[in-house]
Amino acid sequence: MYAHSPTMSFSDNAKSVRPDSPCVAVCSTLFDEICRGCGRTVMEVSNWVFMTQEEKDAVWERILAQGFPKPPDNRRAPK
Repeated sequence: MYAHSPTMSFSDNAKSVRPDSPCVAVCSTLFDEICRGCGRTVMEVSNWVFMTQEEKDAVWERILAQGFPKPPDNRRAPK
């Protein structure tokens, strides 16, 4: 279904299968300038719906290079 097209670069193919938003529901922007879950700045989170696709792509490239988005750590401390 998501086969790599010979005319598409890897990054173009990756863009076509990633979600619109990098949000992983681990928001920390009330306390942090950079969200610990998705890696976006407060301004990027608040303006995401108004950003152009090119702006979103630039944010995606930066946060992926920085190791984001990070999945939530749902492990519980041992009892």
